[in-house]
Amino acid sequence: MTGLLIALAAVLAYTYGSLHIMKQYERAVSFFLGRYWGTKGPGLIFVPAFFAKLQRVSLRIIAMDIPPQDVITRDNVSVKVNAVLYMRVKHPDRAVIEVENFVYATSQLAQTTLRSVLGEVELDQLLADREKINGILKRIVDERTEPWGIEVSAVEVKDVDLPTEMKRAMARQAESERERRAKVIAAEGEFQAAGKLAQAAQVIGTQPATLQLRYLQTLVEIATENNSRSIIIPVPLDLISPFLEMAVQRRDQTAALPASTGTPLPSPVPAGSRQTT
Repeated sequence: MTGLLIALAAVLAYTYGSLHIMKQYERAVSFFLGRYWGTKGPGLIFVPAFFAKLQRVSLRIIAMDIPPQDVITRDNVSVKVNAVLYMRVKHPDRAVIEVENFVYATSQLAQTTLRSVLGEVELDQLLADREKINGILKRIVDERTEPWGIEVSAVEVKDVDLPTEMKRAMARQAESERERRAKVIAAEGEFQAAGKLAQAAQVIGTQPATLQLRYLQTLVEIATENNSRSIIIPVPLDLISPFLEMAVQRRDQTAALPASTGTPLPSPVPAGSRQTT
């Protein structure tokens, strides 16, 4: 009876040691006597102790940081670039059987791919076409990790560390570009203003009264301001031209009269003579 109890206790202990609980996001790749025995989980699974073993594999997405890589671009600029890779295990059996450590292998593959791809592009393309470069990196890494049962969902370039000399050169280039745009905008504004002034001159040329109205409007604007300073107002010749014409006409009329109608001038007195009364 004692032996039976001992045997029963041993069976219970062996069964308890062979039971494993797998979480919803985990799978167990089991091997029986060294041979692949299947992928189990989630939930409660039985793997015979001493005869079989299992390896847990997480199916969740892994965010892998790719350390900074020294890259020489196509236009011979040395930069440091780091990135992040998002992947998940799609086939747990292949991730365990086909590669020893799929996380380390994927990290090394991503680093070499990052250096090789960025070495084929220029610096301006690296800074401007991030989405295109990310797509190329994702496609290459995903194709090479597919035999391992790994699915790469995205590869994103995070930071591009430029040399100090290159940063200064880019700052000078950006400043020159801003100055060029400012000059172009100022020239376009002057061109448009000149066109408007030409149109205004045409209107004033056909309607001279508009100039007088504009002058009077300017006087009204000056008068409404609270200004204690003396204001010198230039009077246009158009305002006094009628008076000038009247003066000229009167002078011409006076010059056209006969000499007898004019007022006689007194005769000069000879020197040394006396005027008698």
